[in-house]
Amino acid sequence: MHAVIRRSESVDQDRSEEIVAEDAVRDCVARLSRPERGGRRVIERAAILAEGAGSAAILAWLAAASWEPEAAPAASVSGGGSGLHGMRGASGRGNAPRQAPRRYVSPPIHPA
Repeated sequence: MHAVIRRSESVDQDRSEEIVAEDAVRDCVARLSRPERGGRRVIERAAILAEGAGSAAILAWLAAASWEPEAAPAASVSGGGSGLHGMRGASGRGNAPRQAPRRYVSPPIHPA
């Protein structure tokens, strides 16, 4: 005999699984991130990718939690235009491909 599962029980179970998954991602982010000045937290992209199959869920959670990709540092006047590869970004071969951010930064945490 097959057990009959009502729709509400199925929805409740799905929601419970989502909560457990979200808690696991939140715990992972807490483990991988570190404090930064100004009360923010920072997490390295390499650490996220090292988590393997869960990295997509972590990146999605960071976006939903208002974490922002860190802006790439601007090229300095003295270091960006000389040397063998200094003009590579400004060559006539088109725009250089956009690189993924190296770090993600949390929104500021305001103490209560």
